[in-house]
Amino acid sequence: MSQTPVDPVAHNRLAWDRQVEEGNEWSRPVGPEVIAKARAGQWSIVLIGYEPVDPTWFPPEIAGRDVLCLASGGGQQGPVLAAAGARVTVFDNSPRQLAQDEMVAAREGLDLRTVLGDARDLSTFPDASFDLVVHPVSNLFIPDPAPVWRECHRVLRPGGTLLSGFLNPDVYLFDAESLEARGELVVRHRLPYSDLTHLEPAERERLWGLDAPVEYSHTLTDQIGGQIVAGFAITGFAEAPHHSDATAGWLSGYFATKAVKAGSGH
Repeated sequence: MSQTPVDPVAHNRLAWDRQVEEGNEWSRPVGPEVIAKARAGQWSIVLIGYEPVDPTWFPPEIAGRDVLCLASGGGQQGPVLAAAGARVTVFDNSPRQLAQDEMVAAREGLDLRTVLGDARDLSTFPDASFDLVVHPVSNLFIPDPAPVWRECHRVLRPGGTLLSGFLNPDVYLFDAESLEARGELVVRHRLPYSDLTHLEPAERERLWGLDAPVEYSHTLTDQIGGQIVAGFAITGFAEAPHHSDATAGWLSGYFATKAVKAGSGH
């Protein structure tokens, strides 16, 4: 199929604004009880599905750390880390996603900054600005993750940590309609996959609507190898079933990595 001309940044910005309006689960802000627990030192966040991140992946003390929640709007990870004492910046492509973080911050009296932009371009931040980058499953909305990894490495301080989640590309092998409607795993697509190159517009519209977010699969070479090429050392790995489709009974739908930038930590 020929490539449909779509600007992924502009398209997915509007698409995720609509996802917020429709109540997407990754756009539902945490409640006051979650913030109260975080202030008391009882907190966790997710990178992949509903699995809490291994506590040992975080710095020994999160309070006072400079944290970038990258493509992580929605009022979830950022407010929790801010309530735990981190100095948090939430960066996202969707104004409505960022508004969820701003709402929680105002409601709870949290010191939290939001910045609108494309995760491939973090030029608004100087080199070595952060101790930790939290990047939950989101680079499926970006055609090429390599610039994301390079920018994460640049904005982290020596010894800083990148925590990232991403989809197992094998989930894109299967016909979406068979999977969603009947729970059947029907192999259809050659990888790497894109909604724009593997589906005709009429099928995209029938399945999700033409204004739904556009997704791209990425190889593990791009995901894990890309972090290594950017200069990171991978020091942690986790996987989990996809939280919401029929692949969950057959394969891991999500992967997560802990990656460290060389140098002395704080």
